Amino acid sequence: MLRSVYIAGAEPGSGKSIVVLGMMEMLSAITKRVGFFRPVVPENGGSDNLTHLITQRYNIDLPASSLYGCTDETARNLLAEGRYAELQKQIMAKYKLVEKQVDLMICVGTDFSDVTSALELDFNADLANNLGCLLMPVIKGYGRSAHETVDAVRVLEESLNNRGCELLAAIVNRVDPDKMDQVIAELTVSSMPSLPFYVLPEHRTLEKPTVGEIGRSLKINCLNGDQESLNREVSHYKVAAMEIPNFLDNIEEDSLIITPGDRSDIILSTLAADVSVNYPKIAGLLLTGGLKPAAQVTQLLDGLNKTHMAILSAPWDTFCTALKVNEVEGSILPSDDRKIAAALGIMEKHINAEELTARLSVSPTRRKTPLMFEYEMIQRAKSVRKHIVLPEGFDERILRAAEILLLREVVDITLLGSEEKIQQRIAQLGLNLQGVKTIDPRTSPWRQTFADTYFKLRQHKGISEQMAYDAMADVSYFGTMMIHHGYADGMVSGAAHTTQHTIRPAFEIIRTKPGCSLVSSVFFMCLEDRVLVYGDCAINPNPDAAQLADIAISSAGTAAMFGIEPRVAMLSYSTGVSGKGDDVETVRDAVAIARRLRPDLKLEGPIQYDAAIDPGVARSKMPDSEVAGQATVFVFPDLNTGNNTYKAVQRSANAVAIGPVIQGLNRPVNDLSRGCTVTDIVNTVAITAIQAQQNDQPETPT
Repeated sequence: MLRSVYIAGAEPGSGKSIVVLGMMEMLSAITKRVGFFRPVVPENGGSDNLTHLITQRYNIDLPASSLYGCTDETARNLLAEGRYAELQKQIMAKYKLVEKQVDLMICVGTDFSDVTSALELDFNADLANNLGCLLMPVIKGYGRSAHETVDAVRVLEESLNNRGCELLAAIVNRVDPDKMDQVIAELTVSSMPSLPFYVLPEHRTLEKPTVGEIGRSLKINCLNGDQESLNREVSHYKVAAMEIPNFLDNIEEDSLIITPGDRSDIILSTLAADVSVNYPKIAGLLLTGGLKPAAQVTQLLDGLNKTHMAILSAPWDTFCTALKVNEVEGSILPSDDRKIAAALGIMEKHINAEELTARLSVSPTRRKTPLMFEYEMIQRAKSVRKHIVLPEGFDERILRAAEILLLREVVDITLLGSEEKIQQRIAQLGLNLQGVKTIDPRTSPWRQTFADTYFKLRQHKGISEQMAYDAMADVSYFGTMMIHHGYADGMVSGAAHTTQHTIRPAFEIIRTKPGCSLVSSVFFMCLEDRVLVYGDCAINPNPDAAQLADIAISSAGTAAMFGIEPRVAMLSYSTGVSGKGDDVETVRDAVAIARRLRPDLKLEGPIQYDAAIDPGVARSKMPDSEVAGQATVFVFPDLNTGNNTYKAVQRSANAVAIGPVIQGLNRPVNDLSRGCTVTDIVNTVAITAIQAQQNDQPETPT
């Protein structure tokens, strides 16, 4: 039986949103059908920031009206009339309707408004009992000493136990990082042995509002800015009323500049300071009084790149605007990848997912959704941290992906390129890449050593020492040589370079694994309820029988590496023995070779796609096959067929295609498409890290 979870703050400002996000991420990777519910919401149809974040990120396809029990107003009226039990029953009735449609629920307690005042925790505890949920209380550590924090946990445990609550775990959130060890030590001595507790540190990134959050919260106009500029965090507010020299002296990093809309001097100085390397980066500009800048300044603003700076316009005077802005609290929005990554990174580092899963009595499902697959990849990559080199260090998508990977502590990263230009680009984008390494191949002390190695490897091909030295100025060759010399565990490139540019150095330097004669590729095709492996859709145009057999064996190994049981279908236009012709004979020969080399593999062919994937078709065409109708690995007869098929499935079935994943190399190098997204890069780096982990393990049969 699956137990649902009720997450409740024990007091205002507990920061339970990151706990909700982390639990949704963890449980969505275990079972697809995770429901979300809030007992009481504001009088706006339940469209609060947390509900918006969860429903958007986890594709909760239920009417907004079904995701909450009642509004603040209804709750206030019922409580004022002494109808406490009726309020609980009303919430329960709506909760149960959603519960029937899912495997388990995440219910998020009230927000310490005036609905239940001092009795709010009791209200949430009673409701958790009535709904049959395990309670996960979140206690605030912010502003408390270690001793005060531990006392708060003790009092909370005693109170909840007296109310008969079944507790999943206690979360102590927003603890001063310098007090973490002391809090953990005292809780370990005093806490109930049967109740797990987890301590999460304070993270300033999560508290800061972004420029976009301020605009949305105050419902004011945005004159300039795209999603990335609106996602800039605001650390300081500066009301600009001084003359320019004094104003410039008072700018701090990530300031929101608040100034009347007719102060052209401040507006232009702000824009200039933001692009100057001599001044801190500015978060955004907020114009007050409902005043429009002068026509010439407006023309200048209209010509700005949308990514340059977000500019908002408020109707109130400067004093009122500053007061309103100061009241805006930070939250996490679906579009804010940085905050999401930071929140998930905190949860994943400090929460024992296996322990919580065991207490929930949740058994992993055999179904594997895209979100499950991506979650498992990230967790596996984090388990043994690897070092990945990214040659395209100046590309914006690469830098944004690197920030997410570092915030979630997935891998260590080295960026290649001009160190000065990379740092300027990082500052321009307002990213936090503390801890990232940058190397300029042209000036690196490794360049000569790498050149000597390359000359020895390729002199039989006519490469001279000078040609080898020149080649090491190329980021792809330099990155590949870092792997060869053990300075990195893997490489991901292709956002700005061609496939050939990315993998040719690997062919020349890293070469293929022993027993593997061919470098090939697969795509992970993430469908709604399963993940399939397609190979080879990116590298080998017209493989012969031996090469097809090699692709099948390598693809089965890749599938097994990522937790997919390999059942291999060698595809053709004919199933079984019925077809004739050179193409089908090539597949038939490939099947014979693969079976001879790997008799343990579940492998079938020649077989048509419908017979490989559809149990009904399989029963009529190949009733005795252990692969037909349930294949997980699909080997296409040529690149033309494979590439077109994966793209057709991707578009028509709304599938997520992750890849190409290069297989067969001694060390992992993976290629990106030039149209890749930040998410594609994050996933590919995680895959590369897992491949690197696998290289550290002894060979075992697939």
